[in-house]
Amino acid sequence: MEPWRTDLWQRLWLSLQAKPWTVLAVIPASSGGPRDFAQLIAVTLARTGMVHLASPIHVADGADVTLATVVAFLEEIKHYRDAGDRILIALLPISESLVTESIAQSADFSLLCVLFESMAWGETRKTVTRIGPDRFIGSAIFHPEMLPTK
Repeated sequence: MEPWRTDLWQRLWLSLQAKPWTVLAVIPASSGGPRDFAQLIAVTLARTGMVHLASPIHVADGADVTLATVVAFLEEIKHYRDAGDRILIALLPISESLVTESIAQSADFSLLCVLFESMAWGETRKTVTRIGPDRFIGSAIFHPEMLPTK
């Protein structure tokens, strides 16, 4: 069965509907996970949401955004936001990207994603502090076997 059709992913999706949002950043709590950790989560959540809402949900890969490209990236996000589309932004941990913090702060909310037994508590606390505790819609702990494959 596709992951987005499972109860776990559907419950996570529904929990993210507690507050209205158009742009949601998906952020690893710290380093320690695979480079595509947030992207796998964002794609699965988008597919789950499309089942629920019967409308497209975009996934923007922010992993390779740099200081030189962040303005153009955020303008593209704004274009989709202004059109009324929902967007999930997959980001790298703040320790691995200079622009994760600013991209996350431009989103309506962020989802803090923890890979079970792989991420450091100190770095997680730093992520929440730098982005701002009020900027998070919630957090989720993922077991490695729970992650979808490409």
